[in-house]
Amino acid sequence: MAAPRIYCPSTLQTGETLTLPAEAARHVQVLRLQPGDALTLFNGTDAQWAAVVTQMGRRDVAVTVGAAQRVSREAARAVHLWVGMPANERMDWLVEKATELGVARITPLVTARTVLRLSGERAQKRQAHWQAIAVAACEQCGRNQLPVIDPPQSLTEALAGLAAGPTRWVLDVSEDAQPWAHRQADLRAPTPVVVLSGPEGGLDARELAQAKAAGFVALSLGARVLRAETAALLALGLLTAAP
Repeated sequence: MAAPRIYCPSTLQTGETLTLPAEAARHVQVLRLQPGDALTLFNGTDAQWAAVVTQMGRRDVAVTVGAAQRVSREAARAVHLWVGMPANERMDWLVEKATELGVARITPLVTARTVLRLSGERAQKRQAHWQAIAVAACEQCGRNQLPVIDPPQSLTEALAGLAAGPTRWVLDVSEDAQPWAHRQADLRAPTPVVVLSGPEGGLDARELAQAKAAGFVALSLGARVLRAETAALLALGLLTAAP
């Protein structure tokens, strides 16, 4: 059985004895590991470290850090997913599965048809919650580098902060959207991509025009109308699976 993977946002050095940060220590305690048990630590870089539990206290857990192994399980291209936040727990599920699929960054959007509306302290707490979900997904799927989860923001704010360079696609169900299959050359090129996906009901006409004015090309995933989280994850899977 493989050693459990624990995210440890600390500098890790082979041979050192380390007291784990509080969240990592709680994870080890939940797993009921004991002194002598093996685990794997990663800290968000392209490496992971073998480690052994050396001390279990009520609150503190100490480990000895072993050899480092350079392992990158990132997708061949960096995909930045802009998503109109779906309601209820669907956004949690989307963050988890997008992390497993290899997303590089997620920007949650508040759009005209977004049901979940967040601002201020509530938005900060939800951002931290989603980042924790991404950490847990990395522990499960083997990624050593964490995706960035941005704070919720409007489409206008996201567009204002968009750097030049990445390919820009917006998912659209209208008849004038290009079929996804027509972009095979783009799929084969491992260049960064920003994918904009709307909430339930999609982006409204003003938002779609705003995106197109910023250089986003409208693409269709097919004749069926998919749920907001399904469309975003399908596009992400197609992009991260491409060689």
